[in-house]
Parts: sequence; C-alpha cells; structure tokens
Amino acid sequence: MGDPVPLRTPRLFLTAPTPADADAIYEACQDPLIQRFTTVPAPYTREDAAVFVGSVVDGWESGAELVWAVRSEGALAGMVGLHRVANGAAELGYWASPAARGAGLITEAARAVVEFAFGPMRLRRLEWHAVVGNDASARVAQKLGFQFEGVRRQALHGDPPFDGWIAGLLATDPRTPTRWDA
Repeated sequence: MGDPVPLRTPRLFLTAPTPADADAIYEACQDPLIQRFTTVPAPYTREDAAVFVGSVVDGWESGAELVWAVRSEGALAGMVGLHRVANGAAELGYWASPAARGAGLITEAARAVVEFAFGPMRLRRLEWHAVVGNDASARVAQKLGFQFEGVRRQALHGDPPFDGWIAGLLATDPRTPTRWDA
C-alpha cells in the first residue's frame, strides 16, 4: 500500500499512530476490557506500545495491516484497522479508550475505514470477529451493516481459546444497520 492514508470524519481525524501516541496507547491498554476482548498482551507494557507503533509502518508498507489512531479533539480515542488484508478481503478491528466510549466515535471511525476499504482499496469483503460476549463491539458491527455468520468455537486468542462471533460485510451489501442475536 505504501504511505498511511489519513481519513477525516465530521468529528474525527484518523492517522497512523506515531511514537508520540505510545503513552496514550499504553494508558488505554491498561483497561481490563481491552485486555480481555482484544489481542493486546496482558499485562500491557510501555514497550508493547512502542513495538506496536513501530509495527504500523511495516503494515502500511506491505499493505497487509492498515491501522489508524482515532483522534477526537486532539486526544486518542481508540484504534481501528484493517487486518490480514489479502485476496480482496480484510478483517475490521477496533477498540475505544475508556474515556471515549458511548459517544459513537468508534462507529464513526470504523464507518470511514469501511468506506475506504470498499472505495479506494476495492476490497470485496470485510470480516468482523469478537469474543462471544463483547456486546459493545457487536453493536458497532451491527450499526455498520455487518451480517452475523456464526460462532467459531475456541477460535480466538486466549488460553484456552475463546469462542468467537463472526460477521461479514460485502462491498455490495447496504451499509444500513442490522440487528442479530448471537
């Protein structure tokens, strides 16, 4: 892919995270919900944050991992990314810092990334995965129009592995909110 592509929404600015974000990422990733429901290491150290920021450059250069820091009024609100980009498909992932939850910021950011994926990137399919029970993440996916596809038993991070929900969104699908019971 090459250089990171910044995205704007009415309330947000999405850019690749930089070394200046490492402390805010470290602080956000101390949250027990981020540690439980995402693939960040637990415990999460400042070094983990620095390594993560450094890996973003490689991901953009290869085009396989595109990650944006979600910025609201200059503060880090979370992360959103397209992971395992290959063969016209990718996985959409996101997390919100505790202070940014409940304001629709991650939905707004993820919507911008979905439009980028199906627009300039010309992807045909996005997948969403979440640990069973991560209702907040499911609400975002539903607002974006993802269609529930099932439960993958013991398929996600964890020891032992967690059961995971999976949903998909095709480039040809409407981007209207859906409702599904897992």
